[in-house]
Amino acid sequence: MKKILLIVCVLVFNFNTFSQEKTAKINFKTTEIDYGVIEKGSNGIRDFEFTNDGNSPLIITNVKSTCGCTIPKKPNKPILPGESEKIQVKYDTNRVGFIRKSIIVSSNAQNPTVILKITGKVTNKVNSTGLEKKSKSLIEEEY
Repeated sequence: MKKILLIVCVLVFNFNTFSQEKTAKINFKTTEIDYGVIEKGSNGIRDFEFTNDGNSPLIITNVKSTCGCTIPKKPNKPILPGESEKIQVKYDTNRVGFIRKSIIVSSNAQNPTVILKITGKVTNKVNSTGLEKKSKSLIEEEY
């Protein structure tokens, strides 16, 4: 009787082990990056780091942005379970104004679509001497 019970337990354990679905799971450290206030022409490259927390290789099939001012770069190789990688995003900082862009990541993960966001503001480079010269020339024009 003990042998039969042991055999049944082993079969149930093996059945549960083999029936587990193999899936990739993409887990980003953050899904939003705030550039803050940056000057025109400054470095617009940021990285979204992620890990494959699944039990199957993760394949990033597509990464696209909502406009041409944001260029994403995806990993070209599969990310094995437990490995980390990054999606690089380059924003064109020669465009002055607010940054509110989305990057759509498609993969074979359990959650196949993830939306990443970048925010911030690009300003013109203005130093105190530039302001003083501009103010002085405006005052001289008035008189």
